[in-house]
Amino acid sequence: MKRFKFLLPVLFIASLFLSFQSVADNNPKDKVLLTILRYVLTEGHYHPTEFNDAFSESVYNSFIENLDPSKRYFIQADIDEFSKYKLLIDDQIKNEDLTFFYLVYNRFKERANETKVFYKEILANPFDFNIDESFDMDYEKSPYASDKGQLIEFWRKQIKISTLAIFYDKMKEEETKFEKDSTYQIQPMAVLEKDSRDAVSKNMTEFYERFDELTYADWFTTYINCITEQFDPHTSYFDPSIKKKFDQSMSGKLEGIGARLQKQNEYTKVIELISGGPAWKQGDLEVGDLIVKVAQENGEPLDIVGMRLDDAIEFIKGPKGSNVILTVKKIDGTTQIITITRDIVELEETFVKSSVVKKDGRTFGVIDLPKFYIDFDETNFRNSTTDMVQEIERLKKENVEGLVLDLRNNGGGSLQTAIEISGLFINKGPVVQVKYRGVKPEVKSDIDPKIQWDGPLVVLVNELSASASEIFAAAMQDYKRAVIIGGKQTYGKGTVQSVIDLNQYHNLNEDIGALKLTIQKFYRINGSSNQLEGVHSDIILPDRYTYLEIGERDEKNALKFDKVAPADYTVWNNYENFDAVINSSKKRIALNTTFNLIDENAKWLKNAQDDTLIYLNYDAYKKDIESHEELASKFKAIKDYTTNLTFTSPIYEQTLVLNDTSLAEKREAWHKNLKKDIYIEEALNVLDELTIKPSYHLVKN
Repeated sequence: MKRFKFLLPVLFIASLFLSFQSVADNNPKDKVLLTILRYVLTEGHYHPTEFNDAFSESVYNSFIENLDPSKRYFIQADIDEFSKYKLLIDDQIKNEDLTFFYLVYNRFKERANETKVFYKEILANPFDFNIDESFDMDYEKSPYASDKGQLIEFWRKQIKISTLAIFYDKMKEEETKFEKDSTYQIQPMAVLEKDSRDAVSKNMTEFYERFDELTYADWFTTYINCITEQFDPHTSYFDPSIKKKFDQSMSGKLEGIGARLQKQNEYTKVIELISGGPAWKQGDLEVGDLIVKVAQENGEPLDIVGMRLDDAIEFIKGPKGSNVILTVKKIDGTTQIITITRDIVELEETFVKSSVVKKDGRTFGVIDLPKFYIDFDETNFRNSTTDMVQEIERLKKENVEGLVLDLRNNGGGSLQTAIEISGLFINKGPVVQVKYRGVKPEVKSDIDPKIQWDGPLVVLVNELSASASEIFAAAMQDYKRAVIIGGKQTYGKGTVQSVIDLNQYHNLNEDIGALKLTIQKFYRINGSSNQLEGVHSDIILPDRYTYLEIGERDEKNALKFDKVAPADYTVWNNYENFDAVINSSKKRIALNTTFNLIDENAKWLKNAQDDTLIYLNYDAYKKDIESHEELASKFKAIKDYTTNLTFTSPIYEQTLVLNDTSLAEKREAWHKNLKKDIYIEEALNVLDELTIKPSYHLVKN
């Protein structure tokens, strides 16, 4: 990152020192931050966005949407007043002017305080669930309330939705109790309705308590990130408190459920399951799920919709052995209650691991690589390259005839290890091209002529394989070294970021945080960018993410796809039947009833995701849910699928498993999942058919 520092001229630093003396208001740090950010973004970003009227309008829309995604607070008169700044924000940033931010921020606080009054008034009276009415949750298309009266009506319907959801659950509980005991007296509907309103009232009170804990700095950070996100989705500002969390090193274990969560509008969304963690082992929680309620064991569910992500995580995590009950909105629109026993999430399970599989009398190896990891802070650091070498050597001793390398859900990691691991499967040569802004791309090569594995290789990917995973998969595809099988395309993240400490550019006695900045772009050795396009599989396997918005291409302000000149490389070209195997697999997939069902399910999921209408009549609401559940039941056969394959630990690990019950449980869970994995099965089918040219063996020997 030394190159970047020279992009900031000395005159800029000097001008900042002078600007500190001329700040007139009580927030000089904020104005200085604006100036520093503008220069760092303009001078350091790989593809800087121009500060103009279009930029201003995007920041305007983003900030208002971030504060009020569900249009619960602002009315049309507020928007009309704000709109006079729509094309002026770029000028305000240049002039260290925060007028727009102050206006919107102060009005937001005012409107939020007003809602504290009328939500209580709404919940003071019973809801009539017999009235035929509905509410469309597509907030992007819905207008702002024309006045406070209409705003209160919006709130009434949204609160009624929350109450109806709880009421429906309580009715189901009562019916279940009666089914188990015919003498049980079902609670009157009026009592259940009152209990449901009380639960919503409690949730709302707790929501506003947390809301009031948010500081000015929290909201200002939101505004700043509305500016940074215009450059690309991976460029973001860390205020000092967030930067501190970012800097904290992992202790090696964490007690919780083993899921990475992200804020999506008002929801807490699952974006990754940690391999070997409690949620991964339990099996019901999936990437894309929205967590709407959290309950502790024997406790009442807490509604976390609208809650800050940090607060939501505090309720979800907890001590080893305790249970957390999550109410989850699945990507098919159904609701599921999932109980997960918290455990220690060990980093060990994010390391390379392998399994030996028997198929029709032949032996193959499956290697799972959850991420491309490296640790420069340890003297004898463990990294994915050395671990991969070791795992391949162990599998060679098992006399495996081919390898499946599983990169599904691998979000990337170290560029260095991606290059080194690529080198384990090819002779020396280029692996990836890395380009800074304004200069020619630099070809990064494997310089070691040794090939660790020269046999058949299949690489398994999906839509969540990103960054370093895509570099490796692209290299294997360009060299024709491996068959790439999996999702229609990988995630499509072809950029690299660096964290810049902003304190090096000022002389204030305050910490102003850091900026995660996109500084480079990756290109394949064939010249194409991984950006947006990702890696298109040689063999496409239908999966539930096929039609959903989940990749880089669906992110706002993502950098564009482009090309550079190809590097000089020689295709491996030592398979005897490469194209024939791919065609054979495609025919097999087309005739596979389970894959056809998965594709049908994926299309249904997309339609369900687009259905935003909520019925506020109990009977209609119940019918809608039951209809979704009935349709969802059609696809249960997908989860019930199993193979006749047998997976075991390599010989070296079998002794460890006998002496380590925890490891034994983890491997048992993994092997159980592998046996039910239709994607692994088809990858092994491909591996079974792949043959190496006899001439290659002659040359090799």
